[in-house]
Amino acid sequence: MTPSSLQVGELRASSSQSGELVSLTFAGNADGRVDAALETFLHELHAEIVDLPVTQVDVDIRSLEFMNSSCFKGFITWIVQVRRMKPSSRYKIRFLATSKYPWQKRSLHAISFFGGAELIEVVTGD
Repeated sequence: MTPSSLQVGELRASSSQSGELVSLTFAGNADGRVDAALETFLHELHAEIVDLPVTQVDVDIRSLEFMNSSCFKGFITWIVQVRRMKPSSRYKIRFLATSKYPWQKRSLHAISFFGGAELIEVVTGD
């Protein structure tokens, strides 16, 4: 996988791969001004890794101060894409969150229902 990055508005994101693990790191703020760019970033990432031997994608949002519902829609679209894959081809998505921003726990709890426990994991720690 080719490492990629996104910097639009106050949002910064980057991706990297180590073996069967892809790591996404987000920082800043994700508001309505960046939702289209974020959705494109996630769509392109999925398209690139779908044919690789990736078993897990870690999504580190511990430095993401805010994300609005328009941006969460991009994550939900991505999760649904993975959900629609053959079970043997799916990769797990693990969100790394912090209790520093209470919105993360509430929002990730809701978003986890779109993938189910076999697809989505949320780890909260500081």
